[in-house]
Amino acid sequence: LEGTKLQNFTPISKIDKLQAIDTKPGTGSEAQAGDTVTVLYTGAVAATGVIFQSTEDTGQPVTFSLNQVITGWKDGIPGMKTGGVRRLLIPAAQAYGANPPAGSNIPANADLVFDVTLLSIGK
Repeated sequence: LEGTKLQNFTPISKIDKLQAIDTKPGTGSEAQAGDTVTVLYTGAVAATGVIFQSTEDTGQPVTFSLNQVITGWKDGIPGMKTGGVRRLLIPAAQAYGANPPAGSNIPANADLVFDVTLLSIGK
């Protein structure tokens, strides 16, 4: 999916504040701040809708602590229930700001959008 357009997304020139939109509410346990989560995700640049990374390209979910991610995830995932899908609209200041990861195809100061499927929660 990398380099293609995010489905069901209209590019947004500016995201003013973090928005978490449940596109498919989950029915399982609810993620809490600091939890370790296992997710599938697709991330795109909000201004273009072009995907910079997707777990669908590897077919492998990823697991990480919500203490080790960008602020938009740290603040946007808690409250989400397992089995659910959430779209995060993240302003640049809560993403990577002026210093995106090298080779990530994320422009400096880019607002980002992520579609996240919460598979499981660990502690």
